[in-house]
Amino acid sequence: MLILQENLRSELKKPIGDLYSSLDKVEDFLKSKYKQELLISVGDVTTHNLLKVGLIPHLGIIDNIVERKPANYEITYDNVTLNAENPPGVITDQLQETIKKSFPLIKSGFHVVIRVDGEEDLAVLPCILTAPSGSLVLYGQPGEGLVVCEVDKVIDKVKKFKDKLEER
Repeated sequence: MLILQENLRSELKKPIGDLYSSLDKVEDFLKSKYKQELLISVGDVTTHNLLKVGLIPHLGIIDNIVERKPANYEITYDNVTLNAENPPGVITDQLQETIKKSFPLIKSGFHVVIRVDGEEDLAVLPCILTAPSGSLVLYGQPGEGLVVCEVDKVIDKVKKFKDKLEER
């Protein structure tokens, strides 16, 4: 298990990738990449918004919570659903293993949704670390917009950040 210490929280408040004020600003780019690259969404709002514009994430990670309240919509599309427990402020081994398990399923042609019991916010990190080269990882930056992480461009930054997390 990896634990996010209090002193690192401010570092994670900065976008890991490119910040866009809305999905509209990056929708054409995402649609152009969609056929050849994996699209991974972390968060209920991000996943919901992608589905609304016809982009089905290859991997969607949700916890059915939006801004600390139950989501007022159901995220549904044809997928294999996996489950993982992940309390706030940590990345459990179970979540990391579940993310790893999803990629062979995706390669076989399935879309995968991981439903997290707890909090999915930090799932961005293991997604970036385990996703195939060329993948795009998207997540919401509260009050600011959508962050698009091109895995190949941010992986070194994420590896360095992961090394700062406490291991248990």
